[in-house]
Amino acid sequence: MFEPKSQNPALAAALILTATAFIAATTLFAKALGTNVLGPALHPLQISHGRFLFALAALISVAMIMRPRLGRPHWGLHFGRTTFGWLGVTMMFASVAYIPLADATAISFLNPVFAMVLAIPLLGERVGPVRWTAAIIALIGAMILLRPTPESFQPAALLALAAAALMGMELIFIKKLSGREPIFQILLVNNMIGLGIATLAVLPVWVPPTSLQWAALAGLGILMACAQTLFVNAMARADASFVAPFSYATLIAAAVYDFIGFGVVPDTISLIGAMTIIAGALLLALREARIRPVPTQDTL
Repeated sequence: MFEPKSQNPALAAALILTATAFIAATTLFAKALGTNVLGPALHPLQISHGRFLFALAALISVAMIMRPRLGRPHWGLHFGRTTFGWLGVTMMFASVAYIPLADATAISFLNPVFAMVLAIPLLGERVGPVRWTAAIIALIGAMILLRPTPESFQPAALLALAAAALMGMELIFIKKLSGREPIFQILLVNNMIGLGIATLAVLPVWVPPTSLQWAALAGLGILMACAQTLFVNAMARADASFVAPFSYATLIAAAVYDFIGFGVVPDTISLIGAMTIIAGALLLALREARIRPVPTQDTL
């Protein structure tokens, strides 16, 4: 399941679309847990703790059955990647309690843009005019979603923007890890370190969840583990340039879930901002795929 496979674009598309539905569902669970839907609202630190706890449990269960080959991890890279990933996902979970899921999801698509900018000083990469144009387009979309006027500004959207920047930094570490270690090992170590960090962070704010909240936390973690697995397998079966467009279906799923669960309908500004970000991120993804195949944050 976690080893390179023969090319099968149709199956890759199906895997990605399923993964996007799962990823959007995790934000739905996070929003329910961060509001009063399932009981007293949980702190974002507790929500991210549950995400790592149950994702790790799911991966360990798979490891006990499949017995994959594991090597020696590069602990420094893993710790850096997981620290930024944990901070990013915690801020994302905090943002969805206050802004529409579709807005938060769209802003999260900026993470490869931030990774591109960070790669200049950290990886010594050169950025050409096409990639800069893609970044500017995506950032304009983010400004639209932030609604920067006194009457409509959404402060919580800054949390989603910070989450995208942190996950962009996580991508830098993923680039350094890719090809060094088995895919399953990267997933396992990431969630193991993430659980350790999340456990220490959650201690001051932890409260006993209700039974429904426990179920939602379990669902969130298991869905994230499943989504990661599906992304890994999809990327092994098709080129990144083919896979990337399907990943933006996450936005559609998030909007549908937000409407069903909370009755939220995206307004014109949300639609314009989201489409602008997707246009820039897609242009960047296609350009990156021509340069070299690079796994996205959601891949790992």
